[in-house]
Amino acid sequence: MKADIHPAYQEVEVTCSCGATFTTRSTLGKNDLHIDVCASCHPFFTGKQKIVDTAGRVDKFRQKYGLKK
Repeated sequence: MKADIHPAYQEVEVTCSCGATFTTRSTLGKNDLHIDVCASCHPFFTGKQKIVDTAGRVDKFRQKYGLKK
């Protein structure tokens, strides 16, 4: 690595809109970082993600109107 060309890599406090906080390292240059979604509140990680059943809707439509596949 060349000397004096890389940004400072320092610890920052990350605060989520849900209230969760954690510390990480960044070249951001600010002391705090505010984010909207983190692993504590994201639907994919919490298991509250709703998956749209498009195949089931198509089958229901076909049954309703008597269409064959």
